[in-house]
Amino acid sequence: MAVQSIKELIVCKKAYQQAMDFFKISKRFPPEERYALTSQGRRASRSVCQNLREAWAKRRYEAHFISKLTDCDGANSETDTCWDFARDCGYIQEEEHSGLTELNHEVGKMIGAMLKSPKKFLLIPDSRPLIPDP
Repeated sequence: MAVQSIKELIVCKKAYQQAMDFFKISKRFPPEERYALTSQGRRASRSVCQNLREAWAKRRYEAHFISKLTDCDGANSETDTCWDFARDCGYIQEEEHSGLTELNHEVGKMIGAMLKSPKKFLLIPDSRPLIPDP
């Protein structure tokens, strides 16, 4: 049976989990990070999901699909950097960082696989003409 919703894909579930993890963990960050690491990390991690959903909505057109997946991949890399800053600033421990970056890398690999084989995800165009013959 064909996938009916992007929410059914494991990559979407994992990306959403990563965004929720960042939200929950960033609540522990110090107040001076509110407009820096907290805000940037939350936006980046949420952007992974949002761009993935937008890519799914644009899968009629391969170039649009790939473009949004590329944005998604960039946001995922940005999230990974935020996890590194959180560790290096002492806001999360190494063990926690390892689990969080493992999830991030899983998401990245799945996005990468989608980028390598986009045709598997594209909608098959309808062969009927848009304008009926007279």
